[in-house]
Amino acid sequence: MLIHTVLFDPASPEAEARIVEACAILAGLEIPGMSDFRHGPNRDFEGKSARYTYGFAVKFESREVHLAYEAHPDHVRAGGIMVANSRGGHDGIFVSDLEV
Repeated sequence: MLIHTVLFDPASPEAEARIVEACAILAGLEIPGMSDFRHGPNRDFEGKSARYTYGFAVKFESREVHLAYEAHPDHVRAGGIMVANSRGGHDGIFVSDLEV
């Protein structure tokens, strides 16, 4: 199983609102083997990720399911919104894929 986590550094409060809307698009995807999509503000309780104020996590049962998600047109569209609204564009986004 993979846990895909993505954290954002939104360029403005308005940009964060657009990222939240993009997360709603992703949360609505119905891809077999994709589950438990959650998104929300980063509380940074340990003081290690203050730069990233919003993020999401999703589970995939396999890398193949993750690849189907990556290729899905709604993911491509939501990803474009996220990149366009993150400070630094693509470089303003932190992605982690944990194999558990």
